[in-house]
Amino acid sequence: MILRLLVLLSTAAVSAGLLVPTGAAADASGSHFTPFKQSAKPKDADGRGGDRINWKRCRNGDLAAYGAQCAMVKVPLNHDRPRGKQIKLAVSRVSSSVGEQRYQGVMLVNPGGPGGSGLPWSTLGTWLPNRVSAEYDWIGFDPRGVGRSRPSLNCDRDYFGFNRPNYFPEPVANRDAWLARTKNYAKDCRKNGKILKHMSTVDSAKDMEVLRRALGVKEINFYGFSYGTYLGQVYSTLYPDRVRRQVFDSNVNPQRVFYQANLDQDVAFQRVFDEWFAWIAKYDTTYQLGSTGAAVSRRFTEAQAQLAITPAEGKIGPSEWIDIFTPVGYSTSTWPYLAESFSRYVRLGQSRQLVNEYRDSGQFRNDNGYAVYLAVQCTDAPWPTNWDTWAADNWASYAKAPLLTWPNAWFNYPCVYWPAPASQPVRVKGKRVPPVLLISGTLDAPTPYSGSLQVREKFPKSRLVAIAGETGHATSLDDNRCVRKYLVDYLSTGALPKRDSGKTADVTCKAAPLPKPEFGVFGNSTGADPSQPDTWRNWRW
Repeated sequence: MILRLLVLLSTAAVSAGLLVPTGAAADASGSHFTPFKQSAKPKDADGRGGDRINWKRCRNGDLAAYGAQCAMVKVPLNHDRPRGKQIKLAVSRVSSSVGEQRYQGVMLVNPGGPGGSGLPWSTLGTWLPNRVSAEYDWIGFDPRGVGRSRPSLNCDRDYFGFNRPNYFPEPVANRDAWLARTKNYAKDCRKNGKILKHMSTVDSAKDMEVLRRALGVKEINFYGFSYGTYLGQVYSTLYPDRVRRQVFDSNVNPQRVFYQANLDQDVAFQRVFDEWFAWIAKYDTTYQLGSTGAAVSRRFTEAQAQLAITPAEGKIGPSEWIDIFTPVGYSTSTWPYLAESFSRYVRLGQSRQLVNEYRDSGQFRNDNGYAVYLAVQCTDAPWPTNWDTWAADNWASYAKAPLLTWPNAWFNYPCVYWPAPASQPVRVKGKRVPPVLLISGTLDAPTPYSGSLQVREKFPKSRLVAIAGETGHATSLDDNRCVRKYLVDYLSTGALPKRDSGKTADVTCKAAPLPKPEFGVFGNSTGADPSQPDTWRNWRW
């Protein structure tokens, strides 16, 4: 499940047109940007000619509104055979609008996943002050197999439908149902053919190097979120002389890819859910689910157990229930909205809202994101192939983290049957890599904080900005003035805080205050305007 909701919420947000930050509409005409002037045959530092990129104005959605340019770039299917079969990456660009003296180069962006569409993320600069965003060419791209890149992976569109088997592996019928489902999904994925053998993070890192040459630049800047930080780590390891400035937000632990990383997630998600339950209890007059976190937690698991007997609307069973609420571990902006859904179902019996929640969650029928997720994670590193190993490890995890352990296990179990071989993970090395800005919440669930400390150790020139008490995931662009100061300074001038001598953060910022209920479920007004859009639906993923 590592970063899975990053993929799923990203898909939902892009399809709903919610990628662009609120308040950026003043620049939506694209007049803010000037076209990039590319030479007819760009040369890189090796003296090799880059492929000419045939940029055209993007036609759809936010990219068109921002005057972005789109193109397809060819890369080898197998980088060991660079003149063999080629595949295509979908690429977008929002160009710099400053003169040569202030121009700082290209900034490639990856939103994570693996499996998240990066094509819309050339608009990321709009989240930053104009003096920073205008100095870069912002490059978004769909990694191989993703979205509009060709070929695009798909396995079984109906895999994430309604009323699936209970994730909990007891009775044994539940376990056997998931063993069969995961095996069949992996079997269905075989139809994608040869590309499955070339879907690793190393393959995508080499794609980035081809893209660098095609752009005609000596080095790239890179902004990676979540899994995107691991992509950045691997690229930097392979091409340390080709990177300039990099921001890694919410870091994957390179020592734990990926089986162990998922077990780490179980515990981290449980901790954030417990925080959410305590938050709901604080507003008991609003939600009426219990006056303590423990009481709210019991209501949550009782509702899930009842759904195993009688699915809501015949569609929402215990598996859909936990999937609906998993975004709690990604952004505190989801907390009021999902607490309301929880309360309306338990206290008022309103079940139709749950159907809509699951359908809109981004997981429902998001086959491409899931197929790519597995294609990358199943081949980046070996996975246990014996059920007894999975059972022992996950029962141990369940004892500490009952909510997400088994959903996470089954999410990854197709790797046991995956129709492409796994490789050994890259030994990430950062001694030769220029300074990197690392950002992480100390209570991050999808990428636990220990991962950022590990990356800091691997990259001795890096600096880590920790956000104390932050439960949100990938929050570097949130409205946190402390974090923003270090981010803007680094992107503007390369300035970084002094590095601490210990195994710790170099700078600590405070987390933003937790949200308040948006409106009362039982007529207890909280002062919010119910006519405004729900906060979490404007969440950038």
